[in-house]
Amino acid sequence: MTEDTATGTGELDAADYAEFMALAAEEGFDGEELDGEGVHAPLPILAVVGRPNVGKSTLVNRIIGRREAVVEDKPGVTRDRVSYEATWNGRRFKLVDTGGWELDVLGIDAMVAAQAELGIESADAVLFVVDATVGATDTDEALIKLIRRAGKPTVLCANKVDGQSTEAEAAYLWSLGLGEPYPVSALHGRGSGDLLDAVMAALPEAPPQTFGVAPGGPRRVALIGRPNVGKSSLLNKVAGEDRVVVNELAGTTRDPVDELIELGGKTWKFIDTAGIRRRVHLTAGADFYASLRTSSALEKAEVAVVLVDASETLAEQDTRIISMAVEAGRAVVIAYNKWDQMDEERRFYLEREIEKDLVQVQWAPRVNVSALTGRHMEKLVPAIETALAGWETRITTARLNAFLGELVAAHPHPIRGGKQPRILFGTQAGIRPPRFVLFASGFLEAGYRRFVERRLREEFGFVGTPISISVRVREKRRRK
Repeated sequence: MTEDTATGTGELDAADYAEFMALAAEEGFDGEELDGEGVHAPLPILAVVGRPNVGKSTLVNRIIGRREAVVEDKPGVTRDRVSYEATWNGRRFKLVDTGGWELDVLGIDAMVAAQAELGIESADAVLFVVDATVGATDTDEALIKLIRRAGKPTVLCANKVDGQSTEAEAAYLWSLGLGEPYPVSALHGRGSGDLLDAVMAALPEAPPQTFGVAPGGPRRVALIGRPNVGKSSLLNKVAGEDRVVVNELAGTTRDPVDELIELGGKTWKFIDTAGIRRRVHLTAGADFYASLRTSSALEKAEVAVVLVDASETLAEQDTRIISMAVEAGRAVVIAYNKWDQMDEERRFYLEREIEKDLVQVQWAPRVNVSALTGRHMEKLVPAIETALAGWETRITTARLNAFLGELVAAHPHPIRGGKQPRILFGTQAGIRPPRFVLFASGFLEAGYRRFVERRLREEFGFVGTPISISVRVREKRRRK
C-alpha cells in the first residue's frame, strides 16, 4: 500500500501505517465479526410453583448457580413467569420461576396467580415447593388440585429443611399424595442434588445441543423506561396475550421477562424490564435488585426500545435512561407511548421538548404508539430493523479514508497554539456499535470529533446507533 493510497493526503508512510494498525488492534479491531448464535431446539420446561414466600426464587437461584431471580424476605416479590436456562449432570432444561399462588385473591395478586397457572399449563413437569417449617396449608391443598387437573409430572420439594431436626417435619408432607417429599435447604444447598435427580427423572430428555448450524437466532430487544410508562403493556400487546402482570401500581415488574414473539414475519426475543427509578442508590430491597437486573438485561440485549410517556412532560429521568442505553452501546429506538391520550396542545409542546432535550439522539428512530389500543404497533418492527442495520454497518477502510480526506480538505481542524492537527488515517475497528479509530498528528478537540461524527452520519447513515470515535495522537517525526 502506498502512502497516497493509505491516506489520501500523502502523509502516512509504511512505518506509520504499520504503527497505526497495531494501535487499532489495541482499540479492539475485530475484522469481520461473527453473527448470531447457534440454534437450539426447545428445551424441556420445569415450572417452580408454590404459595408466596416458600423460597421458590431462592431455589431457582440455587439450581441455576447464580443470584439471578430477585429475592427478599417478604411474600409477593416475584410476579411474572421468569425463565432461566439450567443444567444438571449434562442435561439442559428451562426453569420457570412463578409468583406465589393464592386462592380467592383480587387485584394484582389474582394476576400473579393467573401467571403461575399459565406456567403450570406450559410446563413439561412441575416442581411444587412447600415450606416444611409451616407444613401443608389449605392453599397448598388447593394448588395440588390444580396441578393434578393439569396432569403434569410433579416433584415435591420440602424447603427450609436446614438440619436433621426439621427432616421429621418434611416427612409429614407424604400426606399430600405427591410421593416422596425431598427435604431441601434452598438457602444453603442442602439436599438439592437429590431433588434435581428426581426432577431429571420427571422431565423428558433435552434435545442435543448444536453449535454453528445456522447463524442468527432471535434478535434481543429490551424494553426499558421509567416505572409505569407501559413496558409490560407493550409486551402483552405484541405477544397477543397477558404474558406479564400489568397494574397501575408503579414498579409492578421486578424480574426481566423474556418472551419469543412472532412479529413482522420474524421471531424476536422481547425482554420486559423493571422501571428504572430516578435514584437507584436510594431504593432498597426488591426494587434495588430489580434495577440491577434491568442493567444486566440491557447489556445482554442488542437493541433498546426506550418507552417514554408522551402524555407527560419529558423528565430528566427519560434522558438519563436514553443516555444509559447509548453508553451501553445498544441500538436505540424511542417509543412515545400513550399516544391515544394526546391532544394537539400536548403534541406541540412534546415536539419542543424533543428538540430541546433529545437533540443528542436525533439519530434514534422514533415511533408514536399506544400499547393500550395497539396504535402504530406495525411501525415498531421496521424501526427496530433500521436501528439494528445501523448498529451493524461497516465501512471499508478505503471508502472511509476517501471521505476523511475530503472532510479534512474542506473543513480542517482549527489552529490551536500555532499548530493545526490533521487526521492522517482512519479505520472502523468494529461494529455493534460502530467503533472508529482515527490516527491524527495532534489532539482533536471534542467539538471537531462531534463534527466528524455528524458528517459520518450524513454520509453513511448509522441510523439508530451510537458511534464511538477514539483518536490516537502521534506527533509528526522530523525529516532527516
